[in-house]
Amino acid sequence: MEIKEVQFKLKQMYFNKDLERGIFGTFTWFTEEVGELAEALLSGDKSSVEEELADVIAWAISIANLSEVDVEEALKKKYGL
Repeated sequence: MEIKEVQFKLKQMYFNKDLERGIFGTFTWFTEEVGELAEALLSGDKSSVEEELADVIAWAISIANLSEVDVEEALKKKYGL
């Protein structure tokens, strides 16, 4: 699956709810998920790390959608991917 596809699907699924919550509310949820990822890493439970990492990525993409940032293009610019 391409990053553009993931971003598009997450936008279809969550954009209206994220828009209602707003950028700062969405960012707050993102930071909560980062904390949960930290806890999962400390626990050493790989399945928890996978789950929380997926959440962190999804919330970051939600922030990108609200900010009208193409994640794939941003990665290409930043890292030459």
